[in-house]
Amino acid sequence: MTPVIGVLALQGDVAEHLRALTSSGATACAVRRPRELAVVDALVIPGGESTTMWKLADIFDLLEPLRIRIKEGMPAYGSCAGMIMLADRIEGGIEGQETVGGLDLVVRRNAFGRQVDSFEADITLKGVAGGPVRAVFIRAPWVESVGDGVEVLGKVPGTDRIVAVRQGNLLATSFHPELTGDTRIHEYFVEMVRER
Repeated sequence: MTPVIGVLALQGDVAEHLRALTSSGATACAVRRPRELAVVDALVIPGGESTTMWKLADIFDLLEPLRIRIKEGMPAYGSCAGMIMLADRIEGGIEGQETVGGLDLVVRRNAFGRQVDSFEADITLKGVAGGPVRAVFIRAPWVESVGDGVEVLGKVPGTDRIVAVRQGNLLATSFHPELTGDTRIHEYFVEMVRER
């Protein structure tokens, strides 16, 4: 089965995720409208700016359809701002900032600092074979705390900073695997979708 996986195309690294998904064996398409969301098997919420993404999702009438699909069990993967969008609770968000939710965790927005504090690190991820992945952190969040049903997949080496999680059909990383050319995380997500 070739899953159809959408990329929320309101803002952020849309083209990079579309390429990585296609390379990982999925049929990838951009999602900007509720009718496009309705026909995909799964969704990637890319990196970008989480407050802008939330406001655009609201303007395009996608916020509630996204919440419904997630509650119904649609697999979703969020990278960076996408992790924030999938979190149930945010620290450091702007007043009134909303999320799609689904992940029982608290995420801290811009936790690693500003743009100038961006960095790369090699992260070992539970369930991803082939050794550590190169992780690109750009104004990245981290996970402050997780609920009982959330599996921690990876932390920044030498720290307790959680940067990759999974809860059922939901996957999130605080970094940008779509920027490295390493498709193992996208392959992991495609396999999650196939198993669903």
